[in-house]
Amino acid sequence: MTERRMILSGSTFEEQIGYARAVVDGDWVHVSGTTGFDYTTMTISDDVVEQAEQCLRNIAAALAEADCTVADVVRVRYLLPDREDFEPCWPVLRRYFGDVRPAATMLVCGLSDPRMKIEIEVYARRPTA
Repeated sequence: MTERRMILSGSTFEEQIGYARAVVDGDWVHVSGTTGFDYTTMTISDDVVEQAEQCLRNIAAALAEADCTVADVVRVRYLLPDREDFEPCWPVLRRYFGDVRPAATMLVCGLSDPRMKIEIEVYARRPTA
């Protein structure tokens, strides 16, 4: 039987909306769209680059709970309300994914809170023994 378990970050959004930060399904880890909120304080920076950095810290924490690292990411989606905000984030994204080179897509779309300037979603495959 395939292992399936939820990983919760403590974000109030998970409780209010009814989802998990990540779901481990066998070797696969599906990390929900993750924003730049610091989930311990539920605060968010006004700066898109700082938000991208916090998104990736949040994602790295969820992956660690799933016995993964950013190096295990195979797919990433970037969602931004303003396409002009994407390029300033590239150095942060390159620092996390430059050696990993996951498949990637960037979409311009509205996000659920006007303070959110970027949301990042990843899929990872856990290392097998």
